[in-house]
Amino acid sequence: MTILVTGATGRVGQHLVAQLVKRDAKVRILTRSPDKIKFPDSVEIASGDLLDIDSLRAAFRGVRSLFLLNAVTGDEFTQALITLNIAREEGVERVVYLSVFDADQAVNVPHFAVKYGAERMLEQMGFSATILRPAYFIDNELMIKDVIFNHHVYPMPIGSKGIAMVDVRDIAEVAALELIRRDKAPNILPVETINVVGPDTLTGSDIAAIWSETLGRTVNYGGDDPSGFEQNMASFMPKWTAYEMRLMAERYVSDGMIPKAGDVKRLTRLLGRQLHSYREFAQTLSSLTNSTT
Repeated sequence: MTILVTGATGRVGQHLVAQLVKRDAKVRILTRSPDKIKFPDSVEIASGDLLDIDSLRAAFRGVRSLFLLNAVTGDEFTQALITLNIAREEGVERVVYLSVFDADQAVNVPHFAVKYGAERMLEQMGFSATILRPAYFIDNELMIKDVIFNHHVYPMPIGSKGIAMVDVRDIAEVAALELIRRDKAPNILPVETINVVGPDTLTGSDIAAIWSETLGRTVNYGGDDPSGFEQNMASFMPKWTAYEMRLMAERYVSDGMIPKAGDVKRLTRLLGRQLHSYREFAQTLSSLTNSTT
């Protein structure tokens, strides 16, 4: 049966589609921008978005399983609830949902609370669902690359508790494996939650040290100041988004994103390989930057 992928043109979605195609899954994507990215010819393209009821219904025809990824927007919760309702109306019962680490704890952070609400809907409505709870994406660091490389400061206020940042390739492969497992299951499987984390739990100082070693110069940690971080973010993104980033950073400083016992072993066993590390990301980004300068 067909697997419908939302968010297919994003960082996780592109890798997910590639993983599903590699495993000979029948894939359909729902996108507002069908010409944005070239997908393999075997991938079906459904044009539309999560608030277009007609396009949603058309996209779900012939679909058994759904990968649901909602971008962080002001109407994220509405998008999630409408999509899951239409999915149920169209007979879709099998879902892999991209939530966030500790969604049930960081309820003052809007997109955490939204994702926890969607988790509750999946459970209460009887979906056969895998809920993926990824930690902070390593790839988000691309937003601050210039500050690290040009000003020799690691500016993310992530504190001293530690965060197990995760590579989007690992998230995508776990999602692909879970989609295929649920899609092929002869019966409806129970709801399961998987924390998707990186192999190392790193503090702000730890990450600055990795960059210092990688770049061969001292990179300092900018410190635990979410309010200053908000001001910087507000210079190039909507103020409500910058404020939400501040709330998220405050959670990093107060609680971190620390894997539960067995999380890393579970992921390593599921993938059959080691997880991608932050150090690997730093080395690759440094090499790419050097090759273009």
